[in-house]
Amino acid sequence: MTYSVAVSGASGYAGGEILRLLAAHPDIDIRTVTAHSNAGQPLIDHQPHLRSLAHLQLRETTPEVLAGHDIVFLALPHGQSAQYTDALADTPLVIDAGADHRLTSAAAWEQFYGGAFAEPWAYGVPELPVAGGKQGGKPGGKQRHRLVGARRIAAPGCNASTVSLSLAPGVAAGVIDPGDIVSVLAVGPSGAGKSLKPNLLASEILGTANPYAVGGTHRHIPEIRQALVEAAGTDPDAIRISFTPVIVPMSRGILATTSAPIAPGATDADIRTAWEDAYRDEPFVQLLPTGRFPRTADVLGANTALLGLAIDRAANRVVVVTAVDNLVKGTAGAAIQSMNISLGLPETTGLSVNGVAP
Repeated sequence: MTYSVAVSGASGYAGGEILRLLAAHPDIDIRTVTAHSNAGQPLIDHQPHLRSLAHLQLRETTPEVLAGHDIVFLALPHGQSAQYTDALADTPLVIDAGADHRLTSAAAWEQFYGGAFAEPWAYGVPELPVAGGKQGGKPGGKQRHRLVGARRIAAPGCNASTVSLSLAPGVAAGVIDPGDIVSVLAVGPSGAGKSLKPNLLASEILGTANPYAVGGTHRHIPEIRQALVEAAGTDPDAIRISFTPVIVPMSRGILATTSAPIAPGATDADIRTAWEDAYRDEPFVQLLPTGRFPRTADVLGANTALLGLAIDRAANRVVVVTAVDNLVKGTAGAAIQSMNISLGLPETTGLSVNGVAP
C-alpha cells in the first residue's frame, strides 16, 4: 500500500529533512507541501538539494490543503500545530514535529512555553524504556508499544531525546541516582530553525562556542524529566537535571555529555549491563565498546544515536556521551521511524544507520 502525505513547514529545516527521508521511502507518495510566507513558490527554490521533488509547489498551510491525505506531518514553529488538530480529525495519521503535543503536564507547558495547552500524543522515541509497560507480552518494555497503531504522534525535541536516551537505561535499572543529573550539549544551529536570528548569523557563531538557555530555562527540560519519569516509574520530583546547551559552529549535530551519581551498591557490571540490555536489539541506538566514544561526524545524515559510557568511580558518577544528527534521529528520522511503527511497516524502512563521511 502507498500512503499519500502532506508536509507542512516544508521550506524549513525540519520539513526539508522529513521530505528528504520520505523521498526514499517505498511506501510514501509525497503529494502536498505547504509553507506560510513562501507559499506559491517552487519547493526547489528553498530546498535545492531535494532534486527528486522539484515538481512540487509550496501551497498555503490551511486545514483544507492538509486534509484528504493519509498522513500529515506538521513541521511548524512551536505553538502553531494544535490549531490544526480538530480540522484534521479525519486524517488517519498526524505527526507533529513541533512541541505542541509532547508534554503531559499543563503546568510544565505554561512554565516553559505559555499559551494554550494541547492534548499530549504518543511520544515518538521508540527506544525509551517504559516502567510498567509491556512489549511482546512481557513486563517492562519500550515507548515503541505505545506507537503501534497510534493515530497521533509527537516527534521529540532533539536535545530532549538525546539526553533521555543517554540516561533512561540507568534510571530504569536503578543503577544511577536521577536526582543529580548534569548534561552539557554541543549543538549545531540548525536545531533553532531556519528563520533569521541575529545571534545565529555566521559572523556570530564561527570561531566561538555560545551557551544559551542557561540555568534551567531551556524548553526541553520538562520533556527530559517526563521521559525519565516514564522510565523509572517514579515521582517527578525525584528527577533533577542541570541542562546547558552550547551552540558550536557545525550546521548539524548534538554531542551530549551527561552524568549522574552511581546508585549505592551498583557494580560496574550492573551499570554496563543496564545499557547493553536496553539497546542490544535496537537498530538505531547503539552502545559503543568500553573506552570508545562517538563523534557527531559518525552520525551525520543517519538515524543513529551512538553512546559511549564511562564509569568514574573517583567522582562516583556514570558519564554517557551521545552523538546524534539533530535533524535526523533528533527530529525527522524519529518521526518517520514512529510512522513506520504506527503503520505496521518494518521500522527501518526509509532510514539508514550509516552516516556520511568525511
